[in-house]
This record gives sequence, structure tokens and C-alpha cells, in this order.
Amino acid sequence: MKISKQNAEHYTWGDLCDGWHLVKNNNLSVIHERMPANTAEVKHYHQQARQFFFVLSGTATLEIAGTEIVLNSQEGIEVHPLVPHQMFNTSGAEVEFLVISTPSSKGDRIVVE
Repeated sequence: MKISKQNAEHYTWGDLCDGWHLVKNNNLSVIHERMPANTAEVKHYHQQARQFFFVLSGTATLEIAGTEIVLNSQEGIEVHPLVPHQMFNTSGAEVEFLVISTPSSKGDRIVVE
């Protein structure tokens, strides 16, 4: 079956951010996410999930183990398990990106205080 934001399972998170589950199973998760301007995710890590973040449009900043990396449209980066990370949108425009996780990150997230 064809999948898109229009027919995918939708959820909201954080400060008016959106997520659409494009693939959702125990072995693989692909989520299309949207962050409005000047929003941030909480810092966290995953015990098992390896993730790949890929920016579709806009500019995002991903802090990985204390280092900030700016991701422009059509750029991505991998985050290994047990590595603290946090996505920011410090720009004046929304950002859309994919988060690909294997295995699924559901129930695997540990918030860093």
C-alpha cells in the first residue's frame, strides 16, 4: 500500500510538532516529522535503536554527544545507540525530516536530565 503524510498515522509531540508513521513495526520505524520554527525535542538516547535523521526541507540542528551539527535540506546523519542527542529548530521556518530507526525506538527512549 502506498503511504504518505495524508494517510499515515499522525501524532503530535513537544511544542506543536507533528509526526507521521510511514513504517511502524518492531524491526523498523520510519517517521516523517515536522518542527515549527524555534522548537526543540528533549535530550535523550536509545538503548538499542540506531537512528538516521534526514532533513527533507529547512535547516535543523542536531546535538549529538554535546556537539551541534547543522543539517540543511537533503543532508542526514546517523546516531548510534546509547549516544545522547537532541533535535532543535532554531531557524525562523519549519523543518521537515525523516527519522529512521532500527529496531523501532518505541519504548527505548531514555530522557537525559
